[in-house]
Amino acid sequence: MKMVNHFLYRSSSPSSLLFSRAFFSSTLFVKGISFSSTEETLTQAFSQFGQVLGVDVIMDKVRCRPKGFAYVTFSSHEEATKALLQLNGQLVDGRVVILDIAKTVKQNQPPKNAVEGVTNSQTKAIPES
Repeated sequence: MKMVNHFLYRSSSPSSLLFSRAFFSSTLFVKGISFSSTEETLTQAFSQFGQVLGVDVIMDKVRCRPKGFAYVTFSSHEEATKALLQLNGQLVDGRVVILDIAKTVKQNQPPKNAVEGVTNSQTKAIPES
């Protein structure tokens, strides 16, 4: 398990990584969930570490099943950190899950390669003839 933790955190001190990544986030990214996982089963698994405000299971719309990852939001950063440290690499619904602090995305920013006023189809390179 020590080797797994070292690989996952890439640091001998997991708390230093948590502090440096996003120390105010209370949402966890959960990777590797079972295709049978639901919001209820994940809420039950994570609620032992604190108050779960919400679970967002990302669904495959074609197959009508989870894609294999979800977001779990806690009422505080401390509860999210506790769950991250204790549940990372453990079994949830029969699958080993990998947890990380969810990264926030700013809603009003264009993609990095976007040019103002130009659509993606207009920015493609045109081959020379």
